[in-house]
Amino acid sequence: MSLAFVALGLDHRHIYGMTENMLAQGARCLGFWTDGDPQPMAGYVKRFPDLRRFATLNDALAAGADLALVSNIPADRASVAMKAMQAGHDVMTDKPGCTTIAQLDAIKACVAETGRIWSINFSERFEVPCVTLADQLVQDGAIGRVVHTTGLGPHRLNRPTRPDWFFQRERYGGVLTDIASHQIDQFLHFTGSDDARVTMAHVANHANPDDPGLQDFGEVALRSDHASGYIRVDWYTPDALPNWGDGRLTLLGTNGYIELRKYVDVGGREGTDHLVLVNGDRCETVDARDAGLPYFGRLLHDIAHRTETAMTQAHCFKVMELALRAQTMAEGHQA
Repeated sequence: MSLAFVALGLDHRHIYGMTENMLAQGARCLGFWTDGDPQPMAGYVKRFPDLRRFATLNDALAAGADLALVSNIPADRASVAMKAMQAGHDVMTDKPGCTTIAQLDAIKACVAETGRIWSINFSERFEVPCVTLADQLVQDGAIGRVVHTTGLGPHRLNRPTRPDWFFQRERYGGVLTDIASHQIDQFLHFTGSDDARVTMAHVANHANPDDPGLQDFGEVALRSDHASGYIRVDWYTPDALPNWGDGRLTLLGTNGYIELRKYVDVGGREGTDHLVLVNGDRCETVDARDAGLPYFGRLLHDIAHRTETAMTQAHCFKVMELALRAQTMAEGHQA
């Protein structure tokens, strides 16, 4: 019998990829629950027309699933994830997995009490094949020891499709909690850091004065005991770009560097997943579209065997802790 899952909350389009990738691994979706009729629901039902809609959250949690996919409004994700864990489900949640330190502390307590897995689908690593290839190259020593990362996360605002909560700081959690959690995950992962300090954090609203709750720009600097990193995120993707954002990651090693042009190579090669590798022997661009997405299969393995091959629980907690502390620092308060 294959693993079964339910989708809880359709407030963000990331639920599409979360569902598609679990189905591709042979998992069965028992249906979905969402509060009201959020904008992404029409696309979800079109993609998955045969799925049952549960009338209530409790109905969904009683359906007999092993795993809950959570993608409701960010400020409400912690509550839904904890209800799922208390009902015996492991959880894969969209980022951010929570929006306050108090929520994170409650999730840690819930994981300790239930023994369930709380995993965040950091899609800018887990749903990008060129990151898979970069990971393998780093493990093989292709650029030596990674001592710095530069992560850029520009996004398109898409104002007409955004719900009210998108412009409400307390509902989406702030730009660093939300978007920059991706790049913090990549910094810790590629530098092999268990912890880090936030040495600089800044947020601003430069281009949307009529939406004071929106932070449309953010930046973070991180330092661990053996590496450092810089992160920039924004909502400024120009209309002419053919996709939602020119996301990039540069890994600087002691013997070379890797640049990932994840979604587009402006003025260069067509398509996605362009990996630039420069070291003592190679200076080339590699098409990494076929490198695979191992996170989803590994998570299935972890659910079945209670292992940590997809991502350690400690790493998941630490990413959100650093994102939340960076957000608090940027807003001028003590974490």
